[in-house]
Amino acid sequence: MSWVSFTALFFATWWIVLFVVLPFSVRTQDDDHDVTLGTVPSAPRGPHMLRAILRTTVATAVLMGIFYGLTKGLGYSLDEVPHIIPEFSQTPGK
Repeated sequence: MSWVSFTALFFATWWIVLFVVLPFSVRTQDDDHDVTLGTVPSAPRGPHMLRAILRTTVATAVLMGIFYGLTKGLGYSLDEVPHIIPEFSQTPGK
């Protein structure tokens, strides 16, 4: 895999992981019992995007490191994914 493909896969994975990481450790106004007038109680208490971006980058780097280890170190490729599950015989008695 070229570095361009790896970079494109990194950023596609980064966006997916971002939406997984966003809800973690968010303090809402209702949690702090201090709801600002005109806002919903479930609104975030303060900015948390920098933490979410850092967590996303670290998690994506770990996932891509595992992917790189599987592809370069062990020789697996994306073409082998359909062959991971064994095929079972449809006829009984074999």
